[in-house]
Amino acid sequence: MSDAPSPPPLPERTPADFFALDLRVGTVVAAEPFPEARKPAIRLTIDFGPVLGRRRSSAQLTTHYAPETLVGRQVVAATNIGTRRIAGFVSEVLVLGAMPGATEVVLLAPDHPVANGTKIG
Repeated sequence: MSDAPSPPPLPERTPADFFALDLRVGTVVAAEPFPEARKPAIRLTIDFGPVLGRRRSSAQLTTHYAPETLVGRQVVAATNIGTRRIAGFVSEVLVLGAMPGATEVVLLAPDHPVANGTKIG
């Protein structure tokens, strides 16, 4: 665990701002290194259940995770933030994690398994 100071807080937002994000739980079904990305990253395919289906993401998780350790793992992601092209790859969701350091990401995940597509609120 890092003892680095936390960044200053961001300006306050309304609950409506928070609930405008569609945060959902999904299961990683594929993960592979993404050497073409500028920063070390892993390409993920995540199953969000029958409503949203499978979505792809580029995630900078290489400090704590190898691709093979992510398959089968549930993650939390923002699913309605639009797409972003990264080195020719279209990232469709933003996988969420705690950031104890500038290049570290520790995944956020439910304590117990839940159905893919379960909303976070």
